[in-house]
Amino acid sequence: AGWQRAVAAVRLRPGDRVLAARSSYVSSALHLLSLERETDIRVELLDVAPEGGVDLDALRLALRRGRVALVTAAHMPTSSGLVEPVEQIGALCREAGVPFLLDATQSLGQLDVDVHRIGCDLLVSTGRKFLRGPRGTGLLYASAQLVDRLEPISPDVRGAQWIREREWTLAPGARRFELWEAAHALRLGLGAALADFTALGTAPIAARIAGLGTRIRAELSGVPGVRVVDPPAAGGGIVTFAVSGIPADVVRTRLSARGVHLVSVPASHGRWDLAARDLPAVLRASAHVYNDDADLYALVEAVREVARPRRGRNPDTAEQDSSRHPANDKSRPEQDPAISPASRGGGAGQASVIPSAARGDRSEIGPAAIRRTSGSKSDSVFDAIVVGLGVHGRATLHELARRGLRAVGLERFRLGHERGSSHGATRMIRRAYPNPVWDKLVDDAYANWARLERDSDVRLISTTGGLYARPPGGPDLLRGPGCRVVDAEEANRLMPALRLGEGWTAVYDPAAGVLDAEAAMRVQLDLAVAAGAQVRDREPVLHWQQDGDLITVHTPQAELITRNLVVCAGSWIGQLLPEFAAELSPVRIVNAYFPDAAPELFGPPRLGAFSAELPEGLAYGIPALDGRGIKLGMDSGPAIDPDAAAGPATTSESDLLTSVAARLLPGAGAPGGHLICRYTMTADRRFLVGAAPGRTGVYLVGACSGHGFKFAPALGVALADMITGRPRDDLAFLAPGRFPRDRQPQSVAARHPGGPA
Repeated sequence: AGWQRAVAAVRLRPGDRVLAARSSYVSSALHLLSLERETDIRVELLDVAPEGGVDLDALRLALRRGRVALVTAAHMPTSSGLVEPVEQIGALCREAGVPFLLDATQSLGQLDVDVHRIGCDLLVSTGRKFLRGPRGTGLLYASAQLVDRLEPISPDVRGAQWIREREWTLAPGARRFELWEAAHALRLGLGAALADFTALGTAPIAARIAGLGTRIRAELSGVPGVRVVDPPAAGGGIVTFAVSGIPADVVRTRLSARGVHLVSVPASHGRWDLAARDLPAVLRASAHVYNDDADLYALVEAVREVARPRRGRNPDTAEQDSSRHPANDKSRPEQDPAISPASRGGGAGQASVIPSAARGDRSEIGPAAIRRTSGSKSDSVFDAIVVGLGVHGRATLHELARRGLRAVGLERFRLGHERGSSHGATRMIRRAYPNPVWDKLVDDAYANWARLERDSDVRLISTTGGLYARPPGGPDLLRGPGCRVVDAEEANRLMPALRLGEGWTAVYDPAAGVLDAEAAMRVQLDLAVAAGAQVRDREPVLHWQQDGDLITVHTPQAELITRNLVVCAGSWIGQLLPEFAAELSPVRIVNAYFPDAAPELFGPPRLGAFSAELPEGLAYGIPALDGRGIKLGMDSGPAIDPDAAAGPATTSESDLLTSVAARLLPGAGAPGGHLICRYTMTADRRFLVGAAPGRTGVYLVGACSGHGFKFAPALGVALADMITGRPRDDLAFLAPGRFPRDRQPQSVAARHPGGPA
């Protein structure tokens, strides 16, 4: 709107020449082309110099070839990180007496924009870009030398005074362009953004953002299959690039699924620039003062994953969400469902969750605007660092903080990511287990979930009862305190929605039920933070080393020193503790949701938690609760690379679960979404919990193996016991040292009757 009012006030006439840089924004270009068609002005595109900006010699010649009414350029275009030589353009325009209109939309807030030094007569900018003001606001500047010659084509009561029947006077200065109708809340928001910008200072902002942009260009240039397409005259924090063989919008979608958010700019948004460079589209990453090393690392590694060649995949097809069911939608990037708003702040003397957007700043930008953690070296020693903030990392961090230990949790991805086995809405809990060795740990789990419910005042368990069935001649049944064996007839009476064949038997567990997994993740982290724990997401551990009785942990942002290191990194445990890499096998597990399964037919009491041994493997399920429909999965899957994208459910995976539902749950309908998990399996399907052999102060919790979520608070207590010197001999059957170092794991598809998660 500011651009259009400014150009209209210049009062272009037929035959006037307008010199436009190829950097011009799409809306500006369309406006000029429309004026050319309607009023017979001439729009001339300026040549591009080898470094990418306006060719100043060509501009000088164009200014001498007849009357020029206006010169326009974008300080930084939407289509690249180019920085136009605006001061030189301004000097040539002043020399020729031609007004210079500068579009500073992408530069105001990240570059040092001085209208006097630039010499522009008009400047327009939105408030929503690097100024971080509200959408729907903008700024229009007019120089004192030009403003009195500008006549708005549609004067308004705010910018003009009606003095006689057919006469009016314009307000002095640029106020003549303002309108009476305005969104005052948005103007106040823009004022707050400008106040923050002024308080931080142009120079440190520009230096900070330019440094990030330079590093991003350098890092992305080193990724195979990635081409940085910024011209040599690029600067600031805007970086444009392309991934070989994959359309830009597909790359953007895949990056978004990994928690990295940028935009794709098609040639239609910068045709004078992108089309001239034979680029159908580019990806644009924009760094700002709140971004840090962890964000840079996340961007580069996510791009590396997306750019990695994939066998048998169509690069022209965007990946779909692993689940489209509303109850499992993880596509909301700005708010992790596992963190309540209360946990994002912290009062004086209280630790708080520190999002990556507010951490790790090394510049002189003001501490009042950006909360900092410690610098490159910790100010003091932590009692414990927990690596990995899935359910077991959160449980351990909570218990350590609850006991008064100074603890910090590190998560290499964003909180609430879907790359492990802790995401999703629900999990099963049960007392039925194949071996009495599990009974005490099961009791501990139930007791600690109950304590969490009391401490958080949040209901976490819905008791539904459970049936664990096998066909005639199938594997041994589970057993457990309070459980009993039932035949198919009684099983069908207990849960009419579950259809078992003649001759089947089942173990009925009246204490079995469903855990609210999302709430469980949230409250454990909330309670940990409330007890004083620090949480740092998107901060991977690069490496660590033992220094006597202390351990130094290196991340992209800091060196952290601790007395104890607890590795809860799931599929990435082997990267931090290589001696366990051969004993941990990540596998792909697919769950399907059947949203048409109505709660009155497929919810308690007609259906509870269940599993059934089938020729294809062990099927397990969660009843329809809270409108989510039935959740159904198979407890085995193929080996996967944890660093590779999981990808959506395949047709064969979906067809298998549809077939299983038709046999066990007739009338459940068709799948309405899928949830992809990574189990991290051991050969015996038992966890790795305890001290790492041969390492002082190093512990690990590898508690997936398909049935670990239910034990999270009990294992958090166990780790806190071990760290504080209390032996846990009852967990010897889970000790990490139980495998000989030369023992190889069994096939990852081999199953143990321990049953499903």
